[in-house]
Amino acid sequence: MSAHVARRQAGPERVGLFVDGANLYYATRALGFEMDFAAMLRFFGGSTYLVRACYYTALIETEDYSPLRPLTDWLAYNGWRVVTKPAKEQADPTGRRRIKGNMDIELAVDMMELAPHLDHAVLVSGDGDFRRVVEAVQRMGVKVTVVSTMESQPPMIADELRRQADGFLELADIGPEIARRAPAEARPRPPPPPAAVARPSRITPADPYGEAPDIEPE
Repeated sequence: MSAHVARRQAGPERVGLFVDGANLYYATRALGFEMDFAAMLRFFGGSTYLVRACYYTALIETEDYSPLRPLTDWLAYNGWRVVTKPAKEQADPTGRRRIKGNMDIELAVDMMELAPHLDHAVLVSGDGDFRRVVEAVQRMGVKVTVVSTMESQPPMIADELRRQADGFLELADIGPEIARRAPAEARPRPPPPPAAVARPSRITPADPYGEAPDIEPE
């Protein structure tokens, strides 16, 4: 047995989590729930060694505000590596505003670079463009699971990606474990003292894409 194989078998499984943010948002919206990203970390890291959890999204910037900034800031404070780039705004021949954003290259490069340190890569996306990078990391000895849904209409998972992956995890099945819970009835709290320092919330911001125009794949 080679040292490389022996090292991979020792200790808990080393997992990398790669989340295509826009793709996940539209999949969960089609299934009727919102994500709890703290619960997602617990779900995939509970019995494994979670090497890194990466979240990818294009940011829609205005002069002083991006509607996705509350989410990306929260993720950065709560155990995620956040990878962003500005989205592009274009007009089609009818003059309709379109927002273009594609993080495929960034996700693929990170997955390839981390592959030597992983036993298992979890790709949260149904985009068929990722088939080749899945194939590439499999050749490096890494198992790949794709997380998406067949339950939406139309299904969010590309058939070629599902066929290539070693495993497929249905979002609808794990929804109860990773969905944002309805908040309990709030009890009144005294106002904080004037000098209190605000701390990042431990709760995922609600519907972070809600104010953002749809981002279309390039």
